[in-house]
Amino acid sequence: MSTPPGMLHPELLADDEANSIHRDGRRLDHAEAASKPLRSRPEAQPRGAKVHGNRPIDQAEAAVRFIAAPEHEKMHDERLWDLRQKRDREMHGIAEWEELRTLASAIKEHTLTHLDQYLEQFEANAKSNGINVHWARDAAEHNQIVHGIITDHGAKSLIKSKSMLTEECGFRHYMASVGIEVIETDLGERIQQLDNEDPSHVVVPAVHKLRTDVAEVFAKTIGTDPANSDVHYLAEAQREATRPLILAADAGMTGCNFAVAETGSFVVCTNEGNADLSANVPKLHIASIGIEKIIPRLEHLAVFVRLLSRSALGSPVTQYTSHFRGPRAGGEMHIVLVDNGRSERLGMAEFWTSLKCIRCGACMNTCPVYRRSGGLSYGATYSGPIGLIIDPTFNQRKYSNLPFASTLNGSCSNVCPVKINIHEQIYAWRRVLVERHETPLAKRVEMKAAGELLSRPAAYRAAIAAADVALAHLPRFVIYNGLNAWGRHREVPHAPKQTFHSWYQANRGGEK
Repeated sequence: MSTPPGMLHPELLADDEANSIHRDGRRLDHAEAASKPLRSRPEAQPRGAKVHGNRPIDQAEAAVRFIAAPEHEKMHDERLWDLRQKRDREMHGIAEWEELRTLASAIKEHTLTHLDQYLEQFEANAKSNGINVHWARDAAEHNQIVHGIITDHGAKSLIKSKSMLTEECGFRHYMASVGIEVIETDLGERIQQLDNEDPSHVVVPAVHKLRTDVAEVFAKTIGTDPANSDVHYLAEAQREATRPLILAADAGMTGCNFAVAETGSFVVCTNEGNADLSANVPKLHIASIGIEKIIPRLEHLAVFVRLLSRSALGSPVTQYTSHFRGPRAGGEMHIVLVDNGRSERLGMAEFWTSLKCIRCGACMNTCPVYRRSGGLSYGATYSGPIGLIIDPTFNQRKYSNLPFASTLNGSCSNVCPVKINIHEQIYAWRRVLVERHETPLAKRVEMKAAGELLSRPAAYRAAIAAADVALAHLPRFVIYNGLNAWGRHREVPHAPKQTFHSWYQANRGGEK
């Protein structure tokens, strides 16, 4: 089999499998990923960042541990790059792609600048549809409202579909503390729940795990064969174990991808149909919706549906685009509209457009830092480039290191379907954090010294010349010391024979 041009790690290329789907003599692009089971000896899954209260998350330390697990790092990189490649193919297949992005961005910006009006319109229309609407100022109030609704109905178990907002609110942990069982119905979220881990990606929560990791988790929790890592076996075993819990649940919960002010309805996009299970199996349906998910009119929905799955997974559409307009016959529906810092972010001149995010994960799939360090290394609900600009709005001190986990290459902004200037906001956060002294003292001292040096051309050229001599003659143990962060993980490059300045003076110095 020839190696596809987009493969980063050709040794991971999958052979044709009996269960793969072909059309017109070609393997269907969206049926399965391009990777195969690792043939080498399995390795332990690296865990995420170490969280110590309000202390700054050390993303670099967690990234080092992830990179030190080569099978995980390689597969993670390949999986996400595969999604990026599929996204590009879908994008090139739509002539009006850039026009769609521009329109989606304009719709979002208009909505956010008139958010109060559209929220009131949504609430009024939702109530007229028979939906109970609640407002939550923060995560704690969201959890208390949902707990109150569940308690009023005497519910003891709740099934829920994938929702980053509930992760943001620490919902599962809160429910466990009050004795309510929560069952995740999304396969990736269920894997993470059984492993007592947070999701590492906004779309594919367990993307950092190898199938051998999943086999180990399922063997411990649902009694599968620990030696069998076949994906079809694992998925079926999880389905058999979870379906009875779903059928017996007292309440159901979903998130929301888009909420339409004009109709008072909301839409949930899934590939497993788990939102439909959560919304329709129990009689009680609770939806947690961030206030930024509002769009004005139903006709606008088509723009975002065309962009979402193509940007996230490189597929034309999600398998299920579920519309909810009111409670089903004999049922009851509640919506909790959640702020949790969004209003404050809306007032931030440089960062308010981050609220346009539709949680597609495209920026994560393209980011070289995220692909090689894993989502759990960020120690936050939102990881990758979008997390770098969202997380500090929740806690500047705790997430002060994250904006520095970026190369600022701009690829994240380039793929964003709603045109958020992500890399520019990452840079802006660096400036803000430095000005507010939320960076380590050593980094501030180093940057101040670098600023002084770079502002004096003669001193800079002299320092470069001295460094070149040092690299050529100093013993290795002197160069590779604790102060040389670059040399901890890679070789210091050889000094060039000539600097650009000296070359320019010699070759172009006389030009005017």
